[in-house]
Amino acid sequence: MILVTLGTQDKGFDRLLKAIDREIKKGTITDRVVVQAGYTEYQSDKMEIFDMIDKEALEKLTQEADLIITHGGVGSILTALSYGKTIIAVPRLKKYKEHTNDHQKQIVNRFAKEGYILAAKDLSQLGKMIEKAKTFHPKKYRSNRDQFLQVIDQYIIDTNHTSWLNRDGKIIGVVMINFLVFWLLTTWLENAYIASSIAYLLSIGLTLLMHHSWLKAPFRLAFYFYALDILILLLIDQLDWPILVGKLLANLIAFIIYHFLEKANNK
Repeated sequence: MILVTLGTQDKGFDRLLKAIDREIKKGTITDRVVVQAGYTEYQSDKMEIFDMIDKEALEKLTQEADLIITHGGVGSILTALSYGKTIIAVPRLKKYKEHTNDHQKQIVNRFAKEGYILAAKDLSQLGKMIEKAKTFHPKKYRSNRDQFLQVIDQYIIDTNHTSWLNRDGKIIGVVMINFLVFWLLTTWLENAYIASSIAYLLSIGLTLLMHHSWLKAPFRLAFYFYALDILILLLIDQLDWPILVGKLLANLIAFIIYHFLEKANNK
């Protein structure tokens, strides 16, 4: 029996079901096919299709299945892996309005790279993937869901498939806190350079606590930005501009440089 699971995503994924229907008609699939379609509306006299069932019933079907074809949802993949099943995963794609983005491509690629599943990137090749599944021996899954989710999240970040706001949001917060601390300290201290040093020490501490990618080289980047900050403050001092203007400019330039360094590093 082949079990097809489409999860609970509120967008349809009839593209996959049409491809399975084609393989049934061609004779590639001769087994019974059961489909958990979720919100996907599709009719076929060659498959047993239902939208939702309770957890126990789905687990029973999963145990009985010889092959599982699923979308690229982490939960669906991990559930099938926990039963030691052979899995073909097909990612939902944004261009077909099957999801809001293409993160399932990265999820599927990661699991396939680790040897847990087969990735069907092109549905015209689904028949070949089904034949390959007959001799595929998946890597044994060891239950560590939280760790694997962290790996997936980091993979999406490292391959630059996350928005700049998600990637840089914490650093924006650090930059803002750095400026506010500097401003408060300059009301108490006469020396702006000491205030800047204290603010940067606090920034380094916050960055390390948040486990952001500065951890890859925290001191190199921190001292680079600190040197830039001091240089701009000295320049503004010579131009007789307000010291807060210099500090704001330094933080803005530092963030822009950081953003493009991260973007280049993640390509």
